[in-house]
Order: sequence, then C-alpha cells, then structure tokens
Amino acid sequence: MSTFRSPFQRDRDRIIHSSAFRRLKHKTQVFVEHEGDYYRTRLTHTIEVAQVARTIAGALGLNTDLAEAVALAHDLGHPPFGHTGEDALAELMAPYGGFDHNAQALRIVTKLEKHYAGFDGLNLTWETLEGIAKHNGPAISDKGGSHSFPSRDQLPYALAEVDAQWDLELETNASAEAQVAAVADDVAYNHHDLHDGLRAGLFTEEDLCELPMIGECFAEVDRLHPGLDRSRRQHEALRRVFGVMVEDVIHVAENRLTSLGPQSVDDIRHMDGPIIRFSKPLYQSLKVLKQFLFQRMYRAPSVVVERKRVTEMVNALFPLFMERPELLPEDWQDEVALARIAGGDRTRPEAKQALARVVLDYVAGMTDRFAIQEYERLIGRNI
Repeated sequence: MSTFRSPFQRDRDRIIHSSAFRRLKHKTQVFVEHEGDYYRTRLTHTIEVAQVARTIAGALGLNTDLAEAVALAHDLGHPPFGHTGEDALAELMAPYGGFDHNAQALRIVTKLEKHYAGFDGLNLTWETLEGIAKHNGPAISDKGGSHSFPSRDQLPYALAEVDAQWDLELETNASAEAQVAAVADDVAYNHHDLHDGLRAGLFTEEDLCELPMIGECFAEVDRLHPGLDRSRRQHEALRRVFGVMVEDVIHVAENRLTSLGPQSVDDIRHMDGPIIRFSKPLYQSLKVLKQFLFQRMYRAPSVVVERKRVTEMVNALFPLFMERPELLPEDWQDEVALARIAGGDRTRPEAKQALARVVLDYVAGMTDRFAIQEYERLIGRNI
C-alpha cells in the first residue's frame, strides 16, 4: 500500500497508466479519426469528463479522487467506432452472453490488463468498480434504462462474472461520486457535440439560437460583447452553456443533499433515484438539445454512411475470428487454448461461447485505425 496516495488516487493513477486508457486516443465517438484531428476522441472526451467530475465533486464536498477515477474509467470498455461498434458487437454477441461497454470496462480493469506481478487487472477498490458498473443508475432495475437489465439472469456475462466475485449491489444506486461522473459525462457530451457539429457544418449558430437555454446564451454574449467575430462568439456562447449545466447540477445537488439529509453512502445507494441530477427545467432544455443533435448530427448523411461502413467491418471481422481463431495474434493463442479447454468439444455451445468471449475481448480492444487495418489485411478490401 502506498504511503503517499489514497486508495482512490491509486485507482486513478493505475487507470491513467493502463493500456486500455491509452487506446482511447484512437477511438472515436461519432466521426472516424481520418476525417480530422480536431474532433474529440474517447480520450479527449474522458479527460473532459474527469475535469467536470472533479469540479462538481469538489464543490459538493465529495471525494474528488473517487469521482475522477470513475470518470477516467467510464469509457474504457467502448469498442472501435463508438456506439455503432457497440451496437454491432451487441448483436453479434447476443447468442453468447451479450455485450455492454460498462461490463466490458469492468472486464478490462479486473482481468484483461496484465501488467502487474501479483494480479490480473488493475486491482481497483470496490467503490471504483461499483462506480463503473452503476454510474448510469442501478444495473438491475425493472424501471428500464439504457444501461439497466430487468433481472440478474439477463446481465451481460462480463458484468455477472464481476458481480459474482465482488457483489457490486447492482440493484442499488451508485455512490454520489459515481453519479457525479455520470452527469459530468452528459455535460461533456452536450458541450463537445455542439462544438464538433458546428465545426463539421452539420448545423449553424442560427439553428442553435432556436433552442431553449442555448439561444439565451448566444443572446447574452451578443449583449455583453457586441461585434465579436464568429469564432469568439461561438466559444463564448458554448462556454456559457457549459457553465449553466455545471452550476445547475451543483445547486440542485446542494439542495437535495440538504433536504434529503443522507447520513451515509448507503443512504444514497438506497434512495429512490439519483441525488445528483439536473433541475427539471434544464433537463427539459437538454432533452430538446439531444433530440436536435440526434436528428442533425447522429442522423446526418455523412454519419449514416460511416455507420454502414464500420458496421460492415465489425460484422466481417468477428465471424472471421470465430471461424479461424488461429488468425488472432500469437499472444492471444493462450486465451484461445483456455477457451477450448473450458468449452470442450468445439461443436458444443459452451465452446462457441468461450471462444466468442475471447474474440470479443480482442475486437472490442481494437482502435478505429487498427480495426480498419485488420479488415483490409484479412478481408482484402479497401474500405
């Protein structure tokens, strides 16, 4: 145990120095990397989320190191090509125990990182593991949600596997620090999607001025700084959008912490819903923004073309490695051998499931660039 770092500081440092964290540099969210160096990658997004999480946690008197550690780890499980890659892998893995990027992040930090002499993974604290699993809300819930599952037997295998070992209390809320990381993710997403969408020409300032809250920020800039050039006007307005979101979360959380009066982290875990969230008026404004971004950005013709292109790549690579696992790199052949031992006869469903999990770990760990290279090398088509 370090004498000069807290357990959560150690978690943060191990995440930053992991191979999976470095790979985020070459994983994108909406745009593929070769379209321009300006657009955010998973790494720049993660750094922004960590900064926001630390700011909010500090303002609320929470543990800033835990909030930062969860924020830094929250995207480690994302496959290449953002949500498109995740959708493709989820469909391919449906017969073999499913795929979810939060579950895959847990698999990375508990097993797949292999750098330490005494253990696999990063040996993170229980609280950080819990935060990775539940920062978006309880992982098991009958209330629905994009990152929850109706019952324990419907959990992705990776999440069920980790929970069986650590009992992450998947039916409850996460800590306040993990909830902060989740809201920080929303803040960063909204802010940089506006920047990137403007930069890509998918919408204009005039379009944004029609949206609630955002239009008010542009109007305030025009009132305080008339005559600004377009670039400075955009930056000043979006800086205000960022500030509105952060200040709203802090004020709402302060009021809820005072009125609800939790005495322990267990009180927070067993509350009816999150204690860290946006106010209802801002939530409604951000709901309009997300609908706008979905239509104008995520459904833009150029993005739709990219979705089809990268889905084709993932749908070709995964079954190829399933059929010919000898094509996996040499340092993955031990995992293939262990899968065959665990699964028995190659024709049995258990054998296919064990192999699919190895193939998933390999493909999900690819960067965008490497996935394209592997597709061109193995499939033989320049895409």
